[in-house]
Amino acid sequence: MVSKSALLRGIEGESIDSHCEETLDILIKSLNDEGNLTFFGNLAAKYQIRQHLMNRSLIYKANNEIESHQVSKPIIVIGLPRSGTTFLFNLLSQDVSNRSPLFWEMMKPLPLCGKNSFSEYTRIKRSDAILFFKDRFVPKLDDLHRIRSNSPEECLLIKVFALQSILYFYMANTPLYLEYLSSSDTRVSYKWHHKFLRVLEEAYKPERWLLKDPSHLGNLEEILSFYPDACFVHIRRDPAETLPSICSLTSQVRRGFTDNVDLKDLGKKTLEFWAKSNDKNEAQKQRISPESYLQIEYNDLINDPLNIVKDIYTKFSFPLDSLSINKMQDYIEEGTKEAKAKHNYSLEDYGLDIQEVHNKLNFS
Repeated sequence: MVSKSALLRGIEGESIDSHCEETLDILIKSLNDEGNLTFFGNLAAKYQIRQHLMNRSLIYKANNEIESHQVSKPIIVIGLPRSGTTFLFNLLSQDVSNRSPLFWEMMKPLPLCGKNSFSEYTRIKRSDAILFFKDRFVPKLDDLHRIRSNSPEECLLIKVFALQSILYFYMANTPLYLEYLSSSDTRVSYKWHHKFLRVLEEAYKPERWLLKDPSHLGNLEEILSFYPDACFVHIRRDPAETLPSICSLTSQVRRGFTDNVDLKDLGKKTLEFWAKSNDKNEAQKQRISPESYLQIEYNDLINDPLNIVKDIYTKFSFPLDSLSINKMQDYIEEGTKEAKAKHNYSLEDYGLDIQEVHNKLNFS
């Protein structure tokens, strides 16, 4: 069983507000009542949540010690999971003007340390150890989503500082928590997202932040309330291709932490969650400036990625130098192969059919 008192032991009380208490209570209840965690899964859940709360406490304290300032302009890649967002994200990362939080920074951000310092080296090694256990218990995850300690990662690993992250649903069947996530005030997670980037900027303030997380979909206004100059690149792909892929990834993760995985229920819950997110995104898109939003097609990205990058830079008036273009060109061949990789899954595996998916996600 996951125990609230054990998770909060030694955590500074000032960082635990009413929002955090409510979310933690729901997350614990969902994990204990619905998660069907194995012994290892229980240990892993407790370890992760406690680490998230400890980092939250450190981030809270650090923010009280730094002067308020505007965070660098973010460019945010959005789209349904498995829609090519990782490929575009990695491609844009070839430009040194675009800075993304690295996996090890999300695992152990504080105290801040210098680049190439011994402290950075030890944190990378500690993150390597986390990934070693990930590979042991979820051995096929790299086939779907490769993670390295010194590589940029998704913002779902930042949102955990508010305990509002779909990461927990990926780990275990937590419908109570997922329903809460769909209806809660997500500005809370972006408040902590903003606090985290402010702290990282104390060590290195980039020209631009490059961010990615499918769960940014449907949170345009919430993001703009903290990052008023944010710009969005939305990749659109046939959800009949993305839905079974994200279900496959989720089922792979869950098999490392839970006793069994109900694929049909997973398909239903996954479709419902992303349909709500997509509907909310479409509504919000109509209310924000078109100058801050660019929608691209997945097939165009895969077939001609460099021209898509040029379209992005033109749209948002970013300079694109020859060095960045060359680095992107070098990345494209291998990156395109990864984006085109085929995996064995289908809608039917998860109790879904193409017409239902297209209807729910308004795809034609």
